[in-house]
Amino acid sequence: MSYEYWSETRGATATKDRPAPNAKESGRRARWAAKTPKAPKTSKAESPAKQRVAGGRSQAQGFAFVIGATFVLVGVLGFIPGIVRMFGDLSVKGPESDAQLLGLFDVSVVHNIVHLLFGIGLLASRRAAWAVRYLLIGGIAYAAVFVYGLFVVNSTSAINFLPINTADNVLHIVLSVTMIALGVIGAAAMRRHPAGV
Repeated sequence: MSYEYWSETRGATATKDRPAPNAKESGRRARWAAKTPKAPKTSKAESPAKQRVAGGRSQAQGFAFVIGATFVLVGVLGFIPGIVRMFGDLSVKGPESDAQLLGLFDVSVVHNIVHLLFGIGLLASRRAAWAVRYLLIGGIAYAAVFVYGLFVVNSTSAINFLPINTADNVLHIVLSVTMIALGVIGAAAMRRHPAGV
């Protein structure tokens, strides 16, 4: 057997046993795909991020924080001379208090304390469920104060213990409607995305 014949036979056998280029390429791709980590799937629970305001808070939490901060500010301003007209006439309670915040709203020590207490919205803003309850219950409470004010507005009777004038009563019904509306919006967001609020 000549060397040329042996070389041709060996070459043909090697060529026959060698895998086709396509099969080898497919094998490499399969091995590469197996080693490459798959991108993690996005959880449906992440979608409520679109419903959140800055800082990762839900809508209701943002609303409660703003309302609560506003109440604290108004409560503090009610004790500052100059911002309160006739500050020297500020009494603990009742219609005998002639002091007026910004010259418009009748205030007393009790009235200012009520505003400060409603600043609990700052605490309620820590949890979405708390924030919704704060907005809804606070709105209902101010609706009750508005109804109370209809009977005692500008009254010199002791029953007008906060006291309340016409400007106060208009502000109270605006607050009531606003807080209830924001509470409903916040509750609706919680129902749409319960895992994210």
